[in-house]
Amino acid sequence: MSELLRWESDEGPVVVEVDAQDPGFRSVARRSDGSEIHDVEGHFGAALSNVRGAALSALQTFRTTALDPDGIELEFGVKLSAVAGAVIAKTAAEGHLTVKLTWARRDEPGER
Repeated sequence: MSELLRWESDEGPVVVEVDAQDPGFRSVARRSDGSEIHDVEGHFGAALSNVRGAALSALQTFRTTALDPDGIELEFGVKLSAVAGAVIAKTAAEGHLTVKLTWARRDEPGER
């Protein structure tokens, strides 16, 4: 049976489906398919703040003058939890974070 978590956001409610029951929420309704909707304490934006902090930290790490990339791409899965908010999701047994740094070819030294 699936469980649905509902956070409030500035644009209205955000509902997320999860596979297992997660502590930290209360049941507010049962759907016709047998799944339950659980209201989560807190705001959806606050739940994402953990992942935002991880992204900012990674960007600061790779925006060094030694590397000086022209572009940085970060990719990671986000798992939502009623207790922990948003966390970086794992793939297999490890956390998942992909970093892609790009540099444009320069013809002249000092050109960008």
